[in-house]
Amino acid sequence: MALRSTDGKDDGPRHVAIIMDGNGRWATQRGRPRLFGHQAGARRVREIVEACPDLGVDYLTVFAFSTENWKRTQSEVAGLMSLFRRYITREGKSLKANDVCVRFIGDRVRLDKKLVSMMDELEALTANCQTVNLTIAINYGGRDEVARATKRLARDVADGKLDPDAVDEETLPKYLDTCVLPDPDLVIRTSGEARISNFLLWQSAYSEYEFIDTLWPDFTAEEFRSVVGGFGTRERRFGAVVA
Repeated sequence: MALRSTDGKDDGPRHVAIIMDGNGRWATQRGRPRLFGHQAGARRVREIVEACPDLGVDYLTVFAFSTENWKRTQSEVAGLMSLFRRYITREGKSLKANDVCVRFIGDRVRLDKKLVSMMDELEALTANCQTVNLTIAINYGGRDEVARATKRLARDVADGKLDPDAVDEETLPKYLDTCVLPDPDLVIRTSGEARISNFLLWQSAYSEYEFIDTLWPDFTAEEFRSVVGGFGTRERRFGAVVA
């Protein structure tokens, strides 16, 4: 179980998920290649992770690469994969030292074997960390995740391990990539786009959403604190009526 905030606050979001959008536009505005923006965005992740403990955020999930991102140019995709490898190499020991438990979600089949091996090693290195649970979504898509989960569930039914009549809305989450995580309380999307882009479709059914105009490389810890602080003013009814 992750630690709570150092000031004891418990009215904020325990799990925040972020669609880190706007890296390419940020770079273009500066006359630089898109990969320059992705590099700046990767550095921003560290600042946001470091801000989590004092805000009482135990779980942070970031959308790094979607199943649809393979449609980008070959050079950009290759650059992103190289960036992921460098991030793991550069940040691994720091994440461990700061007691950050790292998990990856998404379909690893299409990823480079070296990258997958590095992901496995980082997960093992930080497995016992507790202060922040950082989940990185790579080659992830919400529909793809549900499809893969359904296949696993169907195999268990076919093998006689699961009674089909016992399947309910509590069953499928056990087969999702996020099975060990609580559902996100708050989903943030940067860059001014107001869509969820196939991110955590099942898990965010009752999440609060915040769409921020700021491009991801400019999304500071101060702005993160402001958004998280505003969460406490929301009334979450989960379909019920509060008298």
